[in-house]
Amino acid sequence: MFSKDPLAHPEPLIRRVYAYAAYRLGDGPDAEDATSDAFERALRYRDSYDRRKGEPAAWLIGIARRSVDQILADRVPFAEPVDVAEGADLEEQAVARLELADALASLSDYDRELVALRYGADLSARQIAELLEARTNTIEVALHRALERLRREITRDRSDGPPAAAADGVRV
Repeated sequence: MFSKDPLAHPEPLIRRVYAYAAYRLGDGPDAEDATSDAFERALRYRDSYDRRKGEPAAWLIGIARRSVDQILADRVPFAEPVDVAEGADLEEQAVARLELADALASLSDYDRELVALRYGADLSARQIAELLEARTNTIEVALHRALERLRREITRDRSDGPPAAAADGVRV
């Protein structure tokens, strides 16, 4: 049974909020700031949490979305460096991550948000639907279409140049 306090077990929530923020902003200080801001707001407004409306993670991601949007609005556009995980072929991983970043950048804001909520925040379609006040089926279809656009963009990029490996752990 869920505790009445949505922040009773903060460690897994911090990881999920940070993962979402890092997916949208890149790993580093901006994602940390968005996570911190989301938890500050959550502490301030924890009495407004209604567990009948969803899980604490979805509530916190909703708060984090506003923080991320504000950071994005304040940003001066520039190319964000892509962090490469240790592995067999760092060059291939770097190319794959750059391809993925470019393909994500080609998506609409809404599509990027859906992908970030699903894979960055690890929310289910139902949780995303609750957060965005939409029907689950609508979110599932929109997410499917966004991923298809992402696949097409990556395939198009690869046909323009040498083949590259898929980013580690990211299936498109």
